[in-house]
Amino acid sequence: MVKLSFDYFDAFERLAAHAQKEAQFLHSILRNFNPKTVEDDLERMHAIEHAADEENHQIYTHLASEFMTPIEREDIISMAQHLDDIVDYIEDVVQRLYMFNVDYVPRDAIEMAVLVEKSTDVLVAAMKDFRNFKKSKTLEQLLINVNDYEEEADKIYIEATRHLYVNHSDDPLFVMAWSAILTRLERCSDSCENTADIMATIIMKNS
Repeated sequence: MVKLSFDYFDAFERLAAHAQKEAQFLHSILRNFNPKTVEDDLERMHAIEHAADEENHQIYTHLASEFMTPIEREDIISMAQHLDDIVDYIEDVVQRLYMFNVDYVPRDAIEMAVLVEKSTDVLVAAMKDFRNFKKSKTLEQLLINVNDYEEEADKIYIEATRHLYVNHSDDPLFVMAWSAILTRLERCSDSCENTADIMATIIMKNS
């Protein structure tokens, strides 16, 4: 067997770890929200996002020069892009906290952040088993768990958005800001599910 010079599965693990680190940080920001530290929080979040971008750059650089890859090239690109989407969407939430000058975080947003964090925890575990997907006895259930978390997040998102319009109709700026932030939290959850779905597709193609 030809030994590859770059381990794409290791790179996927590192990207998933960046997403997990961001999700943990997002949860912490929302649960212990302090308007005075949001700008600093955004800088710290951007540093994680930048590290993930560097990892993606390494993947694309090696793909451009290597003939042999462990799975199809388009699958490697798709996986890298979907993992990067998670990182970008999580950073996007903190950007909106800063842009809208938020001074209060509703409980629903924290609950959604918890589910995003749980999803990234599962994706990290799944990525560690991904290289052995043909023999894995746990990978299928891990991917199902991510989908379950996304369904929970969807329910919270729908009810939280309705709550905004029912109970805060006298504060249109609050409604506008939190509609946008909740939507971005929902995108974080969706991007985790999309990543799990891509993993499932790759497994089916290569089994």
